[in-house]
Amino acid sequence: MSLNITLSPPYLIYLGNTQDKAIAKTAYGLVEWAPEKCIGQFRTSGCTVDLGLPDLTFDQSIAMGAKSLVLGCAPAGGRLDPSWIAQLLQAIEAGLDIVSGLHTRLRDIPVLLSAAEQNNVRLIDIRIPPKDIPIAKGVKRSGKRLLTVGTDCAIGKKYAALAITKALQQRGVLCDFRATGQTGIMIAGEGMPIDAVISDFVAGAAELVSPASPDDHWDVIEGQGSLFHPAYAGVSLGLLNGSQPDALVLCHDPTRNHIISYKDFPAPDILDCMNRNLAAASLTNPSVRFVGVCVNTSAIEDEDQRRKYLDQLQDMSGLPCVDPLKDGVEAILDELENQ
Repeated sequence: MSLNITLSPPYLIYLGNTQDKAIAKTAYGLVEWAPEKCIGQFRTSGCTVDLGLPDLTFDQSIAMGAKSLVLGCAPAGGRLDPSWIAQLLQAIEAGLDIVSGLHTRLRDIPVLLSAAEQNNVRLIDIRIPPKDIPIAKGVKRSGKRLLTVGTDCAIGKKYAALAITKALQQRGVLCDFRATGQTGIMIAGEGMPIDAVISDFVAGAAELVSPASPDDHWDVIEGQGSLFHPAYAGVSLGLLNGSQPDALVLCHDPTRNHIISYKDFPAPDILDCMNRNLAAASLTNPSVRFVGVCVNTSAIEDEDQRRKYLDQLQDMSGLPCVDPLKDGVEAILDELENQ
């Protein structure tokens, strides 16, 4: 049981006045993994994020076929910026559905709900979990599972999971991408908004999104947060317990000196991070192991320096270390085959 959604593409991606690429991770995720559905971007004064899409007004996007305005940015805490409401009203009046992955529910804003009803458009809130999620059983399930984990949030766990899923399918392996965040759900059309689940049921929700399957089938589960994040570690722990992963892939950004938005919390040591994730995951699967590290090396411009960093990390961890967008994930799949 998971959330199934029906969206209406093509999408106009809303960026507003966003100046932080990490906040625009939904926008970048859609452009990277569902480019055929993204027709343009809507930006306001002060926005420094550019997806490489045409800048369009609401009317221009509709003339080009757009059906939905997707909120492509997620401020801290997943709260909707009140300054966006006037522009969302304009989009509704132009005839666009509004798609949001924020914790703030569009339908809880009376002026938006009234406008949507008057203009016969949909307000689609992705972060609403299904009802009656059970508590976790902790009983070992059939099938195999890989979970992406991270040294921080917004660090590439979704990208890694999607890349691994695609590469496994190209090898003819039976597998499914299991989305646990708003962007992943938008891409896959189904999943579990895990961070909107009541804390007692997070592990149970993870069991639901990765159910029992044939022994030769892999579920590749999108990780959330980080065990080292002072706000979001609880979600990460619930996923580790409920997913019962056989394999873990660590995601890391070498440019992060501290946890994003938390300057008093330094970025964790790689090996310490791996050990803590293994300890947590072993509660429900004592055989769990790491099979690789996915590194976002986009900020390392010199190729020799980039390669040297990955080689050093590989020597230290004893695992294949790759940038999934630049190097692919074949080395990780080779390690996975030894599972």
